[in-house]
Amino acid sequence: MLSINDLENGIVVMIYGTPYQVLEVAHQHIGRGGSSVQTKLKNLSSGQVLSRNFKPSDSFQEADIEKKKLMFLYSHRHNHVFIDPADPKNRMTIPEDIAGTIIKWLKPNTECEAVFLEEKVISLSPPIKVELKVTEAPPGVKGDRSQAGTKSVKLETGTEINVPLFINEGDVVRINTVLGEYTERVEKA
Repeated sequence: MLSINDLENGIVVMIYGTPYQVLEVAHQHIGRGGSSVQTKLKNLSSGQVLSRNFKPSDSFQEADIEKKKLMFLYSHRHNHVFIDPADPKNRMTIPEDIAGTIIKWLKPNTECEAVFLEEKVISLSPPIKVELKVTEAPPGVKGDRSQAGTKSVKLETGTEINVPLFINEGDVVRINTVLGEYTERVEKA
């Protein structure tokens, strides 16, 4: 069991049977009263972030999580199929509610990080940067600055993002998946 003094950024604890990752910890000492710990926690099952105060008497169980690399294969309806690169015969189907919005950045054979709790995937994280091909791009008209020099293009995964006017159909661009933004052009068509 962990006490409030053991809480650190990045540690994963179980609260009411749900895994939470500690994002921030701030110890507060209140005059004659006791101390408390103010935390910011991320629910690893739902992705929800919340703030919570804990008293010195509170204790926690450290979550027994495991992180593994998984490779995305394909999507079928609202399920997404992944394999373990170390054991390609082991396929696992992950539903839309767990895969969430990261699928829009994954093309086949892209590796991502999965967090397992009791042999079950509870969250997925895409690579921080991915390279995707532009499949649809309207022509960039010189002098068209109504949108601050950007235009909306469609990527090979079907996702639309804003890019500079010089990006054309067939170009390969690098995307920051954390911000969901264009970073640079990797290859010109």
